[in-house]
This record gives sequence, structure tokens and C-alpha cells, in this order.
Amino acid sequence: MEILLGITALLMALALFSLFSFKAPHGSAAMSGLADAAIATFLVEAIHKYVMGNLLGIGYLAEFGNLVGGMGGVAAATLVMLRVGVQPVFAMVTGLAMLHLGILEGFIVGYLFSFIAPLFKKYLAEGIDVILGVLILAPLARLVGFFISPALDLLMGTLANMITEATSLSPLIMGFLLGGLIKMVCTSPLSSMALTAMLGLTGLPMGIAAMACVGGSFTNGYVFHTLKLGKSCNTVSVMLEPLTQAHIVTRNPVPIFMSNFIGGAFAGTIAAYFGIINDAPGSAAPIPGLLASIAFNPPSTLFMAASAAAVAGLLGGIIGVRIYRTFLQERVPLQQFVNG
Repeated sequence: MEILLGITALLMALALFSLFSFKAPHGSAAMSGLADAAIATFLVEAIHKYVMGNLLGIGYLAEFGNLVGGMGGVAAATLVMLRVGVQPVFAMVTGLAMLHLGILEGFIVGYLFSFIAPLFKKYLAEGIDVILGVLILAPLARLVGFFISPALDLLMGTLANMITEATSLSPLIMGFLLGGLIKMVCTSPLSSMALTAMLGLTGLPMGIAAMACVGGSFTNGYVFHTLKLGKSCNTVSVMLEPLTQAHIVTRNPVPIFMSNFIGGAFAGTIAAYFGIINDAPGSAAPIPGLLASIAFNPPSTLFMAASAAAVAGLLGGIIGVRIYRTFLQERVPLQQFVNG
């Protein structure tokens, strides 16, 4: 029952964000802004605070990483509004109003206010629109952020607790299912960094997500190379950061996502077996996932887990490509992307 609840909670979150991304006005642009915000804050926090600071003992970088990591709401509101096309000064003042609020609050406020901010420019004279805009938007955005924060904390906390509880009770099964799902999200236009940051995953679930992304890099590398999806530079890029090759992924979802689920599931199971933990929320990406995990695990254990995850990811790619070529290629042919 706990496994079912945990996976159902994750699938509900994925369905909600997928629906928003593809159906809401400017949904895809807003989700891109959210992904940018996760990179700008949680990636910096994961590397500088946990690795350079806590692990290597560089106090300045630990303090700096902690400071940046606490500005997810500011970054999310600002970057979402900029992605949607809002005037920069309005985006900035709305973002600043999200100080000490979470990334999800910033995302929601930034998206909602992206429809309000243009009204000042539309109905007020030039100059007056900026003055009144910043004076009205900032406190109003802060008020909305505070209003929605308790409900969001309760919702995301409940989802995270369900996933964590299921993982603690059945680590190998959840390693397989969670690893496969997170790796699919990592390769999709949605952001696994943003998703895990909003859920606030830590501990073993975050370790599974991180190692799934690490192992899944080799899945993607094998799939792109074997199926000749793009050039060699595309193969290298998708291994380092899958979102850079979204234009190829969205054209060939069947072999890529199928292989990613298999490779991520194998890698996630290995992470669960070795007990890999990661207390840096939002580090579910190939490079951040590996680097952030260094701070929370014995080096020898992490080395064995990462090496095994890479082999597992490669195996997932081989199996996925074999299944695709044997059963699906004639029905779902490849859509090659030619640069330039």
C-alpha cells in the first residue's frame, strides 16, 4: 500500500506539471523558467555548500551556497516572468518580493503576475506605469506568496513523506520505480531538478533520483549513438545535460523514454542497494547528482554505486534499443534532427 501511495503521489505530481506545461497559456515557457531557477539556485547550493563547503571545508563557499539556495522563490518568480515576456523591472520586483519563500511559491506567483504586470503598461502612461507597477506589484506578490505558502508546504510535504515512507519500507522496489520515473523526467522537457526541489526530497529517495540521472546518462549516450540521433556533439550534450537535446527527445520519445525508464530503474535499484543518500534537494541531474552525493556518502561506496549505475544505465540502453528495433521501429520510425 505504501509503495502504491508513493508512486501514485509522484505520478499525480508529474501529470499535473505535464498538463500545465502543455496546456496552460505560456505553460512551457513558465516551466523553462522554473527549470532555470532550479539550476541557478539548487545547483549552486549543491556544489558550493555541500561539496566545496561542508566536504572540503571552504567556509566562504558554504555560506555562499547556503545563501543562494535560499533564494529559490526569488529566482523562480523572476525567471518565469522573464521567460513569459514580462518587462524586466516588473519581473525583478516581483521576484524580490519572494525573498525567504520557496521555489514553488515563486513559480506560482511569477506565473500569475505575468498576466497582471502587462496591464500597467497597457493602461497607464509611460513612466507612470513603472512607478505604480513596482509599488503595487511588490507588496501584492508578497501577500499572495504568504497566503499560498502554508497549503503548498503541506501538500509538497505530504507527497514527499509518502515517497520517503514507501522508500524506507521497500527500498529496492521504490528504487526501481522511482529511478525509472525520475530519469524519464530528467530527459523530458520537464525538469527533474525542479520537481525534486519542489517535493523537497532528501535522503534515500533523493539518492535514488540522483543516481538514476547519473546512470541514465549512459542510457542516453548509447541510445543517441546507436540510433544516430544527431551528431557526436548531441550525444555528448545529452549525457551531460539531457534538456539541451529536448528538440531531439521530443521527436523520438518512444525509444528514448522507454530506454530511460529501464536504465533509470536499474540505476535506482543499485542506489537503493548501496543505500546512497543525498540531502541536497533539486540535484536530480547527471553532474549535480554525482557531485552532490559526494558530500553525503563514503567515497568507496559512492564510487561502487556510481560505477554500477553507469553499467546499469548502459544495459538499459542496450535493452531499450533492442526492444525498439525488434518490435516498434516499423510502427514508430525515427525522426532525425539535422543541425542547421
